[in-house]
Amino acid sequence: MINDSGRIAQFRTYLTEVRAEVGKVVWPTRKDTMNTTIVVFGMVVLVSLFLWMVDAILALVVRQIIG
Repeated sequence: MINDSGRIAQFRTYLTEVRAEVGKVVWPTRKDTMNTTIVVFGMVVLVSLFLWMVDAILALVVRQIIG
């Protein structure tokens, strides 16, 4: 079992390592973020239109079957 001072030392070591790892991260530029956001919005629109078309076609088919 680890005593309280050992846990505190481990926690400090952990925070030091986390800070070092965060420093290694290559953060995206504003331009990269904007481009990625535009791509995501575009894909959301395309998928939404596709699902809307599939839903409309299936609704038409079901109406024809049910009569």
